[in-house]
Amino acid sequence: MLATVHSCAVIGLDAQPVHVEVDIASGLEKVTLVGLPDTAVRESTERVRAALANSGLFFPQHRLTVNLAPADLRKEGPAYDLPIAIGLLAATRQVTGEMEDALFLGELGLDGGLRHVNGVLPMAGMAAKAGYKRLFVPACDAAEAALVDGIDVYPVSTLAELVEHLRGQQMIGRYENSLRYDPNEEPAYPVDFRDIKGQEHAKRALEVACAGAHNALLKGPPGAGKTLLARALPSILPRLTLAEALDITRIYSVADALNEGEPLIRTRPFRAPHHTISHAGLVGGGRWPRPGEISLAHRGVLFLDELPEFGTRNLETLRQPLEDRVVTISRASGSLTFPASFVLIAAMNPCPCGYYGDDRQQCTCSMAAVQRYQQRISGPLLDRIDIHLEMVRVPFQKLASLEAGESSAAVRARVEGARRIQEERFRHWGKPGVLVNGDMGPAEVQAFCDIDDAGRNLLRAAMQQLNLSARAYHRVLKLGRTIADLAAEERIQVHHLAEALQYRPRTVV
Repeated sequence: MLATVHSCAVIGLDAQPVHVEVDIASGLEKVTLVGLPDTAVRESTERVRAALANSGLFFPQHRLTVNLAPADLRKEGPAYDLPIAIGLLAATRQVTGEMEDALFLGELGLDGGLRHVNGVLPMAGMAAKAGYKRLFVPACDAAEAALVDGIDVYPVSTLAELVEHLRGQQMIGRYENSLRYDPNEEPAYPVDFRDIKGQEHAKRALEVACAGAHNALLKGPPGAGKTLLARALPSILPRLTLAEALDITRIYSVADALNEGEPLIRTRPFRAPHHTISHAGLVGGGRWPRPGEISLAHRGVLFLDELPEFGTRNLETLRQPLEDRVVTISRASGSLTFPASFVLIAAMNPCPCGYYGDDRQQCTCSMAAVQRYQQRISGPLLDRIDIHLEMVRVPFQKLASLEAGESSAAVRARVEGARRIQEERFRHWGKPGVLVNGDMGPAEVQAFCDIDDAGRNLLRAAMQQLNLSARAYHRVLKLGRTIADLAAEERIQVHHLAEALQYRPRTVV
């Protein structure tokens, strides 16, 4: 007897349909599982055997062949437990009925209970696009699956409960999505700009960084406020749209990084990995590639504290994502591309002891040690960072002041206004892949960053004195465009370029 049940596999961030074919033939009891399964999938037969027995059902004592088709698509994880179990029950006529329009996902416990699986959101999206009408998932994953429109989601707690539903005895109610997303809702942020004393120039630079999605490097002595400013950055980023929230949630679903009880990401990510992180942890990878920290920071902030302490391989690998906004991981079996459109905020001390150039504490490092420390960050990587900030200690008068600074909400309003100008500009000129100024390539820079003769003279002098590369020249123009957008001005003026040039490294030749 042959039965076919539908499931799916997650490859990268996308899901592909998988057909679970179960054939029962005469002969001694033996279970053969084929279709490129990994260890977790191969072990599913023992979980299914125990789950069936503990659910009052029987496991056939015959020769069984379970095929996961297509056979050349790798299968991993325990999500195939439920479709294999339903396939066995259908092949032995323990359940009957039409299941061609249904898709099954879930890990089985030995008691027959269903457990959480990764990647439910992309799998639900694939099911809806492929025309499936019903989706059976573990009850704990139903809220996540219900974020997708166009398919009925059924929360399943146990295998016995699902069998009764398929037999028409005790029906499972369709999950009703009660989730409401309000893009104007004010999230709770751990740090507000009003609570940060002093550092007005740094706040202004970070406002520019958020308005155009530009990368920034904060350099200064310990205690200058670099980490605090970075952690306040999400509070001035534009609030998420529903499409952006779903885009981020899809990545977190595959990476199994969603918090329990929160099926939808509502705030922009802030990822701050430690400098001891592995290459696969930062960029993504593994035998079956998974998103790394730079993809988990998609549409949010990636904060790298103590930047020179990160491994050289990790830092140099960042160059491609910073330029292309995606990261490509290649294996012998093929390549996977993960999104990586984030704002990079890096922080570093000027020297190993941290006090080189400080006006209050003497540096104990030799000049050779200072140079070695700063040269851990390559020129090509620094060239991809738009804003370079030299930070100093906050004086006592400002620290002790009771006067509150400008709130994050006020700064965010200006940032959102600049983002709206950019979105309208790029949409009007038919640039769907460009959302913010930081995404512009050479063609967009030439089209949207026109400057007058005074601006050209200023940039000509700056390129000679600051030894700017062609990439740095374009980044200055993009920064100038963002500063002009914050001022709601149509054309880039000289003072916009002057401010943009202040954010370049102070290396004069």
